[in-house]
This record gives sequence, C-alpha cells and structure tokens, in this order.
Amino acid sequence: VEYQPGMDAHLQTREQMKVSLRRALVNGELEVHYQPLVNLHTGHITTCEALVRWTHPERGPVSPAEFIPVAEETGLIAPLGDWILRQACTEAMKWPPHVGVAVNLSPLQFRNRRLAADVREILGETGLDPLRLQLEVTESVLLDESDNNLRLLQEIRVLGVKLAMDDFGTGFSSLSYLRSFRFDKIKVDRSFISDLPAGRESLAIIRAVAGIGRTLAITTTVEGVETEAQLEAVKAEGFDEAQGYLFARPMPARQILELIEARAGDI
Repeated sequence: VEYQPGMDAHLQTREQMKVSLRRALVNGELEVHYQPLVNLHTGHITTCEALVRWTHPERGPVSPAEFIPVAEETGLIAPLGDWILRQACTEAMKWPPHVGVAVNLSPLQFRNRRLAADVREILGETGLDPLRLQLEVTESVLLDESDNNLRLLQEIRVLGVKLAMDDFGTGFSSLSYLRSFRFDKIKVDRSFISDLPAGRESLAIIRAVAGIGRTLAITTTVEGVETEAQLEAVKAEGFDEAQGYLFARPMPARQILELIEARAGDI
C-alpha cells in the first residue's frame, strides 16, 4: 500500500474506536432503542425493532453507521450481536404477548456456526416465545457462502423464530432469494418510499412487492414512512405494516413500553 498523508490518522481513529467500543460493551455505554412497526389494517403495534445506540463519554452519541462497521471488522460484532439480542428478548418479555421484537443480524454473525444454538440459548435464558422474535437479514447473507448460511437460516427457522429480509429491493437478486428461502417477511427499503406518492417507478416497485407478498403469504413491511401521503400510498397498495418517523422515532425501552400501552388503549 502506497503511503498517503492522513492514512495514519484514519487508522489511529479506527484503532481508538475499536478500543472504545470494547470498553463501551463492558462499561454499559451501549443502549438498545426500539422503533415500532404498525399493522396497517388494525393500527396496532405488532413488533418493535431493536436498534443499538452508543453514547461515548467524551464524544457523545456515535452513529451506528460509524461503529457497526468497526465492530464487523474487528470481530466485536459477535459479542455485540449477542448482547443486543439478549437485551431485546429481555425487554420484549415486559410487553404484551402479541407484540414481537425484531433484531438485525449482521452477515458476519453467520460465520458463527453456532448461531442458531446461541439464539436458542438466549430465548431459553430470557423465556421469550420464539414466535415473538424476528431476525432481520440482508440479502448479502445469501450471497456469501450461501450453502452454510442457508443451513443456518433453516436451523433458526426450526426454532420457531421468524425471518425477515431487510432492505428489500436494493440488491441485485432480492427476487431470486425468495425462491431459495421462504422468508416470513420482506421489508422494502426506505429509498422506495421517500418519493411516494409521486414517484411512478417507486410506486410500480412497491405495488409488485405487495403482490408478491400476497401471493406467497409473506408479510410486507415498508420502512421510512414520514408523511401521511406516503402512508396512504402504502396502504392503498395493500402493505401489511409500516415503520417510520410518522409513527415514532427509535426510543428507549421505558418509552416504548409506554407507547405500546397507549396504542393498545386507543383501540
């Protein structure tokens, strides 16, 4: 690698973040926030997505876009992923039994051949019904070492856990992957929602996804809903669920419990 000025600084920052992240895991600087997914037919909260947040003692909030890649590069994603899953399952036990919890899995967590066993252990420890857990994966899981990863997905499915394909539509092969593995849910990426209801191409794509979901009996969800007009467009196409700032931003555990109870009271 040819030497370039500033390279050391970049590497130093990376190294510092590694050390800080390791410390953050030990010192309890990380927190899981939750964002609700709302059933578009009933208006109920069906699931809450667990999203990790980090407040650095000196730097303040650090974006997941900054620290998750570092965790993946350094192998910290395994203990971090386990920690998030454990926190999320523990928290979901405080919610009404009809509300599930969704947790994102990094493609790198699939290098752990014991992934399904770890999920089973955490469900056992926390007492959460497997049917209330949804694990979200992106299609890159099916690109890398797909035979091993497919086997792991099957092992997770056997536990009774639901599997969702996240960021649907952003990759090259989303459709063909629905043939190789029956996902329980597809989540359409927010990039298709931002220009609704005016964007004709986006509308055509979400219409197609809603149709696929209906035909294959897969739950369809959109993320990134921010306006009433976007919500109406998504509802008109027959989507099952939506998530986004229009309903709520990600919030700490205590607040999400209050929101679930308040929404349940509205019915």
